[in-house]
Amino acid sequence: MRSCTMTPPQTKRPRTAKPAAKPRATKAVIARRIREAGERALAEAEKRRNGAEPGPEPLPELGGQKGPEPTRYGDWEKKGIISDF
Repeated sequence: MRSCTMTPPQTKRPRTAKPAAKPRATKAVIARRIREAGERALAEAEKRRNGAEPGPEPLPELGGQKGPEPTRYGDWEKKGIISDF
């Protein structure tokens, strides 16, 4: 016995109008937008700096190495082991 499979009828979709494409921004428009964004960022940073309160002084390190911070000045040396970060 053969099984009979039916395919659904093909229906055509109605055509819809494509949305209008946005005009491309010119280099001058892009440069203006970037400049305006930079000015906004600088104004916001200045506002935050002026309103910020100074934090407490950091506590001194207990049991640390003597001298400058080794991780800031190249290789780190402790008990003969040198490790470059």
